[in-house]
Amino acid sequence: MDGDSLYREAFQIKGDDFERGGEVATQVKGLLQQLGLPRDVIRRLSIANFEAEMNVVMYAREATLEVLVFPDLIRVQVVDRGPGIADIDWAMQEGHSTATEAMRARGFGAGLGLPNIQRNADEFKVTSEVGVGTTLRYAVYTTPHPREG
Repeated sequence: MDGDSLYREAFQIKGDDFERGGEVATQVKGLLQQLGLPRDVIRRLSIANFEAEMNVVMYAREATLEVLVFPDLIRVQVVDRGPGIADIDWAMQEGHSTATEAMRARGFGAGLGLPNIQRNADEFKVTSEVGVGTTLRYAVYTTPHPREG
């Protein structure tokens, strides 16, 4: 991700680490609070970041979540190394999930992760290559701005 950001930080996420799942989202929330960003922006990003992080924990080997804070928006990019998504359109439909029974037993796998990220972001894009991994890019504006699809 490029541009002249006011703040930039990258976090590592390990796959299959359910015990620490959510820690990166919590760290980013604290960072955004320290920067004095609006509560609604922090709430929306926290939901999106948690969903993205748990998708990595459940499906990928590892990922980097990068946060860039600009004067008018916060951009997040999550690049994972994992199986990739064969059918993004299918994965974007609420309720569609490839979660295992073990994941469901932990309370995950309702098929809401990617749709929740999109719903809470002003900008959202997912790209994926099967056998390589998935990249999520999303942003939330800190000032009033028209939402993009």
